[in-house]
Amino acid sequence: MQDDHREQIQFFLTPPHPCSYLSRNDAQTLFVDPRRIVSSNLYQTLTDRGFRRSGSHLYQPRCNNCTACIATRIPVAEFKPRRTQRRIVKANQDLRLEIEDARFSRRHYDLYARYISLRHADGDMYPASEDQFRSFLLSPWSASFFICLYEGKRLLSVAVTDQQLSGLSAIYTFFEPSEDRRSLGVLSILQQIEVCRSLDLPYLYLGYWVKDCAKMAYKTDFRPAELYQNNQWKRLD
Repeated sequence: MQDDHREQIQFFLTPPHPCSYLSRNDAQTLFVDPRRIVSSNLYQTLTDRGFRRSGSHLYQPRCNNCTACIATRIPVAEFKPRRTQRRIVKANQDLRLEIEDARFSRRHYDLYARYISLRHADGDMYPASEDQFRSFLLSPWSASFFICLYEGKRLLSVAVTDQQLSGLSAIYTFFEPSEDRRSLGVLSILQQIEVCRSLDLPYLYLGYWVKDCAKMAYKTDFRPAELYQNNQWKRLD
């Protein structure tokens, strides 16, 4: 692949490893050369081709005989919340939204560690660590920020978000595990959509949707959506 300056971009393919979403051990991941300087144009180009950011790395699942991981985005100008989504917004009107710098802080990390411990203790992200927080969520080259929700002074949710040329990218959201009734994950996506609109950006990129993974089902609850399949974005109404 070549970038806008016609320079060749190198990619590296990992050996087979356990899949994070399905019960299989032959998953592989394609990474952009980590030595590559990532410009905003390159980041957008790769995002539009189904790549995602993890820390300072850009990657895409590239598995043999499996195309289950499908990049998803929301055309925000056409999005209309469903009744249940409107109810979630109404039920959380007592919360305060703050947009904060993407950086390590004890307040953000403590919530992250609690979320990983109580929601993902069976996954490869457990146990959380400060180094993991930095290497997974932060990047020296991305235009990132945290969309935070507070109940008074109590931090309830952090949506790690990248601003790109054509939209916002929802990198990862972590929230207070004891507040299930608030549906903070859904609320954070609705807030990201509103921030997209305020910045006049056309898309919110939601990462990968996996049809047979229950944890990913929520991503197609936001309609219309667009799915990246066969090297093109296809509409899902």
